[in-house]
Amino acid sequence: MHELKNDPFYETIGNYDRCVIDYCLMKDDAAHQGVQSHKKAVLFTMLRAVGRSIANRRNAEAMWGKAVADKLHPWSYDMEKAKAVPIDAASFLFVPEILRTDRNGCVLYDCDWENDNSGGQIPYWYAFLEQPHGTGYGSEAFRRVNAALFPAGTDLLEIYEWTTDWSDYFDAGHEWWGAGCWSVYDTHLDRYVVLFASATD
Repeated sequence: MHELKNDPFYETIGNYDRCVIDYCLMKDDAAHQGVQSHKKAVLFTMLRAVGRSIANRRNAEAMWGKAVADKLHPWSYDMEKAKAVPIDAASFLFVPEILRTDRNGCVLYDCDWENDNSGGQIPYWYAFLEQPHGTGYGSEAFRRVNAALFPAGTDLLEIYEWTTDWSDYFDAGHEWWGAGCWSVYDTHLDRYVVLFASATD
């Protein structure tokens, strides 16, 4: 697998610098083999995150010394624990509409999903629209990002939602806000998209 680093999507998502979702677009030279290919894409994305965490540790050591750097660690993972369930594109790309915003700034949406702040699995729309420190992004921004992410349409997407108990990458989200991990195979473009979401206040 190799990352599609020059994909126009990265320019689009760059306009949403407060987004905490980690997107990775990649292509596999091997033929698509269902959930096994998805798992390979998820592992590729995790290894990319691990590489970033190692680079961050080196930078911290150079800037602030070993004592600070030692508090940072590369993400660990156990792909054997990662479990996936298929979900349909309509559920994955669901865009709630705002019913109202209360006087405290809490947004009420036209859907049944309730955030109980348990640190569990969150839907993709929540990961984009309801980040811990707020973004001001609305439904139209979410639609624009997804149009750039799936420019050939969404009718032939193969999507899996993964558990988030297989890596400490997701620990921050488990504290409170929640976490998410999804893999998408776009059959039109023969490419994979993996999304990780994990954040805390």
